[in-house]
Amino acid sequence: MEKTLVKKWFMIHTYSGYEKKVKTDLEQKIETLGMGDIVTRILVPEEESIEIRRGKKKAVTRKLFPGYVMLEMIATKEESSEGINFRVDSDAWYIIRNTNGVTGFVGVGSDPIPMEEEEVENIFDVIGLNDFNEDKAIKEVVKIDFEVGDYVKLLDGGFADQEGKVAEIDMEHRKAKVMIEMFGRMTPIEVDFNAVEKA
Repeated sequence: MEKTLVKKWFMIHTYSGYEKKVKTDLEQKIETLGMGDIVTRILVPEEESIEIRRGKKKAVTRKLFPGYVMLEMIATKEESSEGINFRVDSDAWYIIRNTNGVTGFVGVGSDPIPMEEEEVENIFDVIGLNDFNEDKAIKEVVKIDFEVGDYVKLLDGGFADQEGKVAEIDMEHRKAKVMIEMFGRMTPIEVDFNAVEKA
């Protein structure tokens, strides 16, 4: 049997709403017990998006996996003719398992199963952590409260307070084409998302 030490990401299950508390408690326990070389990172995957409501931008954070916390830790990879197995440090397993709010590891029985690299990369893409680095960039996801066909009120510029009908929405450039009445006929004007609100 061949054994090697590898760094892997694992998911632990927590009571919903306890994710941040579990993260903080675990970080303190691991630091106090000097296990930072075994459990290297703890993460509550969250997506930060910018929503536009009533013409105002608002940052909104939502958990990608309510009730779960990700942690990166050293595991022993065991390769044999029966396949590949991963074993986590028994002390670390015990400490994590017995942290308030933790209900267990994601795995089979009491054996934690590491996440696939691809899974981890996809999560990091969504939350804006580039290539497993700590540098968190807010990946803006724009949400608007109007759609094509809705009537909106213009908030600024020469057409402020005028109402029009949304003809097109350009998410990439964050603009909307609004049809307003000008000189007795419908005319399209292009406005920024934050310059209109649902009428």
